[in-house]
Amino acid sequence: MLLAREFIAYLSRQLVTGLTPKVVDITDHQVVCDLVTNLITDELMVEDRLNDEVRDILSQYSDYMRREGVSYQEMFRRIKNTLVSQRKVIRASGRDTGDNMKLSRDKINDISHKLVAALRKAHEVRFKRDTNEVRLTLVHDISDLLSIEERVDRAARQKIRSQKREIAEGTEEWDLLHRRYYAEELKKLGIDLGR
Repeated sequence: MLLAREFIAYLSRQLVTGLTPKVVDITDHQVVCDLVTNLITDELMVEDRLNDEVRDILSQYSDYMRREGVSYQEMFRRIKNTLVSQRKVIRASGRDTGDNMKLSRDKINDISHKLVAALRKAHEVRFKRDTNEVRLTLVHDISDLLSIEERVDRAARQKIRSQKREIAEGTEEWDLLHRRYYAEELKKLGIDLGR
């Protein structure tokens, strides 16, 4: 997934805190935080499931691709693009669409619309402002938090690259170091994902 589950939980808590009390009233913060966390997680998992499906399709054609000299990455990209357009999936990765952040602007807007719809249905939430004003607040807050996350991720990656020996991305060692450095960088900013 593009964002760590812990960061999604933190993001959700910050979004709920940012909405209250100026744009919405919330009677049960934990229920609303869980609702936001689940919605964002589900939205980001759509593309993960699509990637898994593409990998399954390509595994059936591995012999053909090897015989014909077709690049796995190129076929992956083509099949994924076809499925994305057929299913009208909004790409989550900002890097795929030219955005600087991990999430694309389109995905942030899509998530904000879905969050507003879910919050309107929630019994624990009462809107004090226009729904579009709530949505724009969500977009602004998500963008701000993701720009912080991007800087933290870049710093963690730089620490890994500065090791005496090269550590390949995707290895277990790289993942462990990234998690550790990522948490350290967040703590420098006063962000504890455990809270």
